[in-house]
Amino acid sequence: MEKQAFCVHGHFYQPPREDPLTGDIPLEPGAMPYHNWNERIHAQCYRPNAEAGNFEHISFNIGPTLVEWLAGYDPATLDKIIKADQKNVKRNGVGNAMAQAYNHVIMPLASLQDKITQVRWGIQDFLMRFGRKPAGMWLPETAVDIETLEVLAQHDIKFTILAPWQAEAQNLDVSKPYIVRLPEGRQITIFFYQQELSAGVSFNPAVTVNADLFVRNILLPKFKRQGKESDTPQLLLIASDGELYGHHQPFRDKFLAYLMDGAIKNMALEATYPALWLEQYPAQEEIQIRPNTSWSCPHGVTRWCGQCDCTPHSEWKKPLRRALTEIAEMIDRLYRLALEPYLDDPWELRHNYAVVLGGQVSAREFIQTSIPRKLSEEEFNRIRYLLAAQYERQRMFTSCGWFFDDFDRIEPRNTIAYATHAVWLVNLATGIDLSRQAAAALKPVKSWRSGLRADVVFNHHLKRAQEMKAPHDIPAADSPPAP
Repeated sequence: MEKQAFCVHGHFYQPPREDPLTGDIPLEPGAMPYHNWNERIHAQCYRPNAEAGNFEHISFNIGPTLVEWLAGYDPATLDKIIKADQKNVKRNGVGNAMAQAYNHVIMPLASLQDKITQVRWGIQDFLMRFGRKPAGMWLPETAVDIETLEVLAQHDIKFTILAPWQAEAQNLDVSKPYIVRLPEGRQITIFFYQQELSAGVSFNPAVTVNADLFVRNILLPKFKRQGKESDTPQLLLIASDGELYGHHQPFRDKFLAYLMDGAIKNMALEATYPALWLEQYPAQEEIQIRPNTSWSCPHGVTRWCGQCDCTPHSEWKKPLRRALTEIAEMIDRLYRLALEPYLDDPWELRHNYAVVLGGQVSAREFIQTSIPRKLSEEEFNRIRYLLAAQYERQRMFTSCGWFFDDFDRIEPRNTIAYATHAVWLVNLATGIDLSRQAAAALKPVKSWRSGLRADVVFNHHLKRAQEMKAPHDIPAADSPPAP
């Protein structure tokens, strides 16, 4: 009899919510009775799933910005999540956790250097937290292009997960992984999730009321019926936001626990995860992907750069993308000019900066080790501020800034806060003030509901920054941040 296996993948992620000037998350009234949404979702999802042991039995990625917050707020829960992966490494030789591109940026819309930074930072953060190199990496919104896959393969990432409509194929068989050949002779494996199962679990609460019925009436019928002599293995992958299990849908953490440790018992069915499946059944067939596609927008990646039917009234998105790209280019030019006297490749310094972000080394140790000459204190601080500006400039492209239908929401306003902070840090480092050009670039961005303009938000945060005596939220000069 053919082998039948399934995998639940949970994409666990929260965007950065901290005020860059204070390092604190402001009060978020919608999250009441909790102080902010991180705390509320943690109580409803992260802690219950960790306590139930669910992270041991599913495939999962957990975003670096969420991990950083968990490490400070509830290190015991984070420890349970990490140990779940370690149990699988000990049991099977490969873990079930995947890495994630660091700042949840839409990779096809990022420059090549930004792609490399996002992958390198994601790998380094995963290595620091989980104690091993990742075999797989989750792409934010599963947004993909060939260049992104090439960068993954260059960094020894073996696989990723995509939606079935991201394959350039008719009648795609999602029960097996595929090889994508890349232009420079490399390759990467793609798992495609099962669309009906994933959509049902994600958006139809009735599907996940009873785990026994789910297995018998919904999951098992999705396997292809093959001949009695067939031994072709089948894997059906169910992909969803991890926050579904307890936050978006109450009690689904309990559904997940029983699904894995009760409902599949005595069934010709087993739970697995991609890294283990590849060890047992390496991909054999090749496929091509449809570039500039994602799992949450049928219009490709338009949701994050222009107008699409997913979010009506999205005229503000294109000018926001254009403005932040212009600001990034100005910041990058000054960064490159300031660092070229010290390094042949300033971008390599940025790619490696994750060890400072993760608190493994101090900014001083990192800079002194990376730059082979003695620096004055003024030079050191200039480089430290420029690297901190590069961090803010990365997180101003966080995908949630474009996800919803209006600019006058906390997510797009946060992207402006990070852009402002980056501009301010560059000014402190170089004495060059980019604020007028930045505000002018942002002026066309306007809320269709309230009329709020992005340049007004920018100038508000700039005024706050100028009133501070010194920047707060950058890595300390002589001691690593708290892990």
